[in-house]
Amino acid sequence: MSLKIKGWRKITKWAIWSVLGILFLVFLIRVATFEASYYAEKEGSERVVAEVVEPEEELIEVAPTAEEVREYTVAPDRPRYLTIEKLGINKARILPMGVNAKGELATPNNIFDVGWYEASGKPGQGGTMIIDGHNGGPHVLGVFKNLPNLENGDIITVERGDGVVYKYKVIENKSILLSEADAYMAVAARSPEPGKESVTLISCTGEWSQQQGTYLSRQFTRAVLVEE
Repeated sequence: MSLKIKGWRKITKWAIWSVLGILFLVFLIRVATFEASYYAEKEGSERVVAEVVEPEEELIEVAPTAEEVREYTVAPDRPRYLTIEKLGINKARILPMGVNAKGELATPNNIFDVGWYEASGKPGQGGTMIIDGHNGGPHVLGVFKNLPNLENGDIITVERGDGVVYKYKVIENKSILLSEADAYMAVAARSPEPGKESVTLISCTGEWSQQQGTYLSRQFTRAVLVEE
């Protein structure tokens, strides 16, 4: 009899572990199904703030203090501050930037700063400045979140390191699909009115792609120097 009891216990123990294994497998399948359904539902939706996917640097979501802004200096002929009254941007620091390891235009790690591509034009020298900025961080809206709201005729102001101020009038403001944005850079690097100095502002915009880890469009705002 004892042998039968021992054998029954083995069978019972095996049955319990089998049931637990099946339940755990069902749980994993349900989690995977929910996750796939959730991402499918969110794909293409517009996010309130940007999501950072494996950033090269941790984004700073704290605006620089008034003292930090005041003490920020650059060479006399370089852009120092960006102001766009319509968007509530007042003397955003303009940081010199190059390209990242992927060959892409780099962006400041503080979402309240903007970046000036050093290989582009300088204010007052007749070329085209290229300036980019974040539309947001994981939790806070960025300097260029409302860039799409600019209209033709709105004013963008750039102050140089020597204090000279240049005003640019918006001529064009458009959203370009991410798949076409690289090709459009050749246009963005030129003045919308040949022979006139200009500035091009760039930021992410449009719908968010969870799969690609970025927004699906780029905003390009082009403006020309106001002759005074």
